[in-house]
Amino acid sequence: MRSVIYSAFGNPAEVLQLAERPTPNPGAGQVRIKSTLSPIHNHDLWTIRGQYGYKPTLPAVGGSEVAGVIDAVGEGVAHVKVGQRVVVAGIHEAWADYVLAPAAAVIPLPDAVSDEVGCQLIAMPLSAVMLLEYLHLEAGQWFIQNTANGAVGKTLAMLAHSRGIHVVNLVRREAGVAELAEIGIGNAVSTDGDGWKKRVRELIGEAPLVAGVDSVGGDASGDIFGLLGENGTLVSFGAMSNEPMRLSSGDAIFKQATVKGFWATKISELTSAADKARMVGELIGLAASGELKLPVDAVFDVENAALAAEASGKSARKGKVLLRFA
Repeated sequence: MRSVIYSAFGNPAEVLQLAERPTPNPGAGQVRIKSTLSPIHNHDLWTIRGQYGYKPTLPAVGGSEVAGVIDAVGEGVAHVKVGQRVVVAGIHEAWADYVLAPAAAVIPLPDAVSDEVGCQLIAMPLSAVMLLEYLHLEAGQWFIQNTANGAVGKTLAMLAHSRGIHVVNLVRREAGVAELAEIGIGNAVSTDGDGWKKRVRELIGEAPLVAGVDSVGGDASGDIFGLLGENGTLVSFGAMSNEPMRLSSGDAIFKQATVKGFWATKISELTSAADKARMVGELIGLAASGELKLPVDAVFDVENAALAAEASGKSARKGKVLLRFA
């Protein structure tokens, strides 16, 4: 079977290559999925660079989420069956024609959810749900996030809207405001130019910003931290700038503001199975109804995985880059 492998850590566009590997057979409690589509996530690229919290043994197969059809089941598997469309996330070696996964981890996809949406329905959206609940916000409250036109940012905005929570969506260019509007996301503000903080305050009026989500680091962290209200919380979700957070000690002292980190892997370990099932059910329902939109920027055949990784690493994308296997 075809697999996208890397034998050294480095630039994904340079180290990824296609290789033939034996088709695996499912063991007890496992299923084998015939892959259809798989998304390229930022954490997949960081893993390939050797810069993520998980470091695989080399040579390794890339990818962590895939949608496809179950074509074989192992001993003891009863709740899913051969021929069923599913998605699974949080696995390793997802970029292959056939993928093994724990049967307990696969999520059946209803007919109302397309492969393009289904293949990216769990990893980032589930992180967004857990992040939203991590903020402990109530309907009517406001929070702010940067990189709002990224996969998690878009999903976070849609989920917040469905729960009656207000969010200011920061983007780095004016075109990003229009891109969000195309999928029904409002309250977007471009930070490309002076006066954007005034625009934020005009949006929220007298309401305080209870929380902020920072995925950039550097000065962007301090920008959000400075906009928070009394006792506000800044959550560090990522560091796209590769720079340390630069925060005002005055904001921390006089507002009694706090800073917390969020890593979905750790939060997931602390989340009960019942809560995860509830969150996934919410995501599937919103996706099936069309309220949750997960745009696709481009689809590459698996043979062009290196080019796909390069495209995924570029800014100004309107959605995920996917790998096609079927």
